[in-house]
This record gives sequence, C-alpha cells and structure tokens, in this order.
Amino acid sequence: MLILAEDYDLVFYDQRGGGSSRTDDATEITWQTHVTDLAAVAAELGLTPLELIGYSWGGLLAMLYAAEASRADGDAARHPSPTSLMLIDPAPLTRRFREQFEAEFSRRQQSEEVQRLRQELADSGLRERDPAAYRQRAFELSVAGYFADPARARDLTPFRVIGRVQQSVWGSLGDFDLQPGLRRVTAPSLIIHGRQDPIPLESSETVAEALRARLVVLEDCGHVPYVEQAPSLFDAMRGFLTETSPAP
Repeated sequence: MLILAEDYDLVFYDQRGGGSSRTDDATEITWQTHVTDLAAVAAELGLTPLELIGYSWGGLLAMLYAAEASRADGDAARHPSPTSLMLIDPAPLTRRFREQFEAEFSRRQQSEEVQRLRQELADSGLRERDPAAYRQRAFELSVAGYFADPARARDLTPFRVIGRVQQSVWGSLGDFDLQPGLRRVTAPSLIIHGRQDPIPLESSETVAEALRARLVVLEDCGHVPYVEQAPSLFDAMRGFLTETSPAP
C-alpha cells in the first residue's frame, strides 16, 4: 500500500483491540465500536475528502461505516460521509457468504498439499534448531489456504489476529446482510477481488451491484493481491484514484 504514498497522503491507524491499540479493558468490542472509532479518527484529523481504502475485514468496516454515514439522521460533523471507497477482497457481505468462506478455507487447509507441507515441517527438526524460523513457517502454513498458490504464503509479512476481539466483533454482527445499507451509499467505489480468494466472488459481485461500483477480478490471485498480483492491484487502484482524486 505504501507505493501509493508516492503520490497521496495515507493515514493508517491501529484498530481498537489490536496493535498499539491493544487494551486490557474487558468491555466488548463490536462492529459499532469500530465504526465509532473510525468516525472519531476522521473527525479528529479533519480528513476531507474522506477516501476510504479497506482490505479484508477493513473492507467490511468501510462498508459498515459508509452505510451508517448514509443514514438520514446521521451527524455529518461527527460521522463524515466517505467521498470514495476502495474495497480490496472485502470480508463477506452476508452471514451466508461468511459460512461459505469458512467452509472453503477449512477445505483448503485440509488439502493434500497443505497437509504435506505441515508434515514436512514436523519432520524437519526446525522447532529445535531454530524456534523463530519454525514459528514463521507455522504461521505461513496457517494462512496458506488464502493463496491461489499455497507456496506464496512465504512472502506474507506475519500478522497476529486477537481472537477475543475477532470473536466479539463477528458475534455482534449476528445474521448480517449489508446490502440494504450499501444501496444508500452514493460515493464512487471500486471493488477488487482475487479469482481464487476463498471468500466467494459472488460476495464482491453483490457488493458491486449494491454500490453500483466497478468490480476488478484479478486472475491467479487469492486473498492477498498485494503479494500475488501487486502490479495489477496497484494499477487498478491508481486508475480509480486518478479518476476520483487526482494527486496533488
């Protein structure tokens, strides 16, 4: 993503419950918490125009935020509406699509190829020789199902998901379906989705239909386009930004 910083000012923040925003507060973190936090960041920093880029869960958060901002009774000062949306392999739009994703990801993780790689790691003796390298390889295999080619997981920078936070957020969504809210959103939008993403392509197709947006499907690409198809990903993003927000 930093390649875009050559021409645009980018603002990143650690979401509540993760990174530098981790907390010992036992208060439940919900999707509403994240939407309120995003609104506070945008208002505090005076981010106008507010152009949101969301990847994976961040894509779903951007949709939730935009849907809430589009409400007729919304407070524009405290919850400014986005002027554009770029959603990169956004998390599933509905509970049904999420269940399909979970089943497909589990199937991939149990595939012969991934199981063979797990056995190779177990037999390698790496745990004893180099614990840090072992943890890195174990991480790679834990996310291999996200890739069109599981071997590309070696190129992914390690990250950590806080299970308690993830569980509380998804639990707060319940039997969700964001389509009605997205139909109120008028901001120009771009959706990018890897053809081999375990998240169903139908989910992003439905998002594009609801937002009346352009959908770019990347071939030979799973859920990590910035690793698998970086040139195509950033070409699409730059093209959209050129149309909606010419660089200063």
